Amino acid sequence: MTTKAIHPLPPVLTSVRPRAPQEEGRPVGSLKRGGDWEAVDVAQGASLGARCVCVAPVKIGAWSLVAAGAVVTRDVPDYALVAGVPAKRIGWVGRAGVRLVAKDGKPGVWECPQTGEIYDEAGTGAEATLTARS
Repeated sequence: MTTKAIHPLPPVLTSVRPRAPQEEGRPVGSLKRGGDWEAVDVAQGASLGARCVCVAPVKIGAWSLVAAGAVVTRDVPDYALVAGVPAKRIGWVGRAGVRLVAKDGKPGVWECPQTGEIYDEAGTGAEATLTARS
């Protein structure tokens, strides 16, 4: 079962190229069709806050959380907590939707204060990723 939470004030999903289809820089006079749009891929468990904007094509990672009003212009890693304009990772969240806390004395190890689940961080900065321990 796939769980996706979308706030009652829905996010805006938009395209990098919202105009009518063009050939050689000129509009061809037709409406955009399904194949003309690029997708916003929202993975299992991801949550999109009220009135966030996702500029396609982007992937919202599994169990990640996009803050209300954020503007997502690049892919969001699994378990990331992103906010701002443009959206940047400001922390990590677990499957319970609770912000993770760093384990004392164990760099790159995160714990959910609600469930006790442990997560491992790899990489640094914008390239960092998080995986849940089995």
